[in-house]
Amino acid sequence: MPHTTVIIEQTFNAPIANVWKALTQKGEMEKWYFNVEDFSLEVGNKFHFTAGSPEKQYLHLCEIIEVVPEKKLSYTWKYDGYAGCSLLTFKLIEQDHKTYFKLTHTDLETFAENGKDFEITSFNQGWNHIINTNLKNYLSTTVNNA
Repeated sequence: MPHTTVIIEQTFNAPIANVWKALTQKGEMEKWYFNVEDFSLEVGNKFHFTAGSPEKQYLHLCEIIEVVPEKKLSYTWKYDGYAGCSLLTFKLIEQDHKTYFKLTHTDLETFAENGKDFEITSFNQGWNHIINTNLKNYLSTTVNNA
């Protein structure tokens, strides 16, 4: 079976509280991630957002399944009208006033029949940009504002 998990690891020069806030407060999320109007940090919360390329936007449907404050956030990830369901997990560990961050997006093989936009390379490129560019830049501007 082909590789169907994306793992992104990064150490941010930011306190864990800032990283957690970026991952869990919708006003902060829209600055680096997506505009998630119906996000609420509680197990069972279902939220959605639209994202994709300029040519094709997809409605993402998610449900929070685990919250461990300042340590772990997990939610399901699927697309309206498309087969498949995956699991996205963010883990945080404090290390000398910095934050070790690990994103794991599993079960991506469940999207295989949906076409090119759902290939592992697309997820790898997307998450690398979102975490290593967007989140990193966002945290570098907020680290001194904690």
